[in-house]
Amino acid sequence: MAKATLTISSRNYSSWSLRGWLLCKFAGVPFETVSLPIDDAAARAELLLLAPSFLTPSLNYDGVKIWDTLAMAEFLHEVAPKAGLLPKDRSERARCRSISGEMHQGFANLRAALPMNLKAHHPGFKVWAGAQSDVDRITMIWREQLAQSEGPYLFGALSVADAMYAPVCTRFATYDVALDPACAAYRDRILALPVMADWKRAAMQEPDEVEELDVEF
Repeated sequence: MAKATLTISSRNYSSWSLRGWLLCKFAGVPFETVSLPIDDAAARAELLLLAPSFLTPSLNYDGVKIWDTLAMAEFLHEVAPKAGLLPKDRSERARCRSISGEMHQGFANLRAALPMNLKAHHPGFKVWAGAQSDVDRITMIWREQLAQSEGPYLFGALSVADAMYAPVCTRFATYDVALDPACAAYRDRILALPVMADWKRAAMQEPDEVEELDVEF
């Protein structure tokens, strides 16, 4: 079995680290996790959305280094095709890639207004218009996919798309975002996954804090 190492930044704040970690877990490949300290310049730039490109998470698999999350997803699908990270049907694979790519490159207002913070909870948080349009688009994607696949996840079984949108589920919980019943149920199913519980448990033990992300709302 190939030796794999996943380098991440903060479990509490880093949505990209969570995505990379979930992809490895969903793929079922054995790997070790290395966490960068918050005061690492690259990690801090990523968390504050100041990096021109994100270098974490980074997967080193048998000497091959991958630092883009979608590239990681494609690589893991190649090395562990039976895990089903991408659907078997070609048209469904294309849709899964499109939905995942939209999350990868879009929703800037949501990222800025509702930063990932697993330790926080803001009941009654006001989601302003810019971020609300992102919320509306995401929930439309969820409703359409859940109706088409009949669940319980976006493409039936857990896939790349679920890994990409899992941090959004944490944001919706942190900021008390109002959701329709179908989307709320999907959020809760993702948050109830054992791997999500493991990630959050470790996040709660992180001593580091980023003051810019811990402002009073």
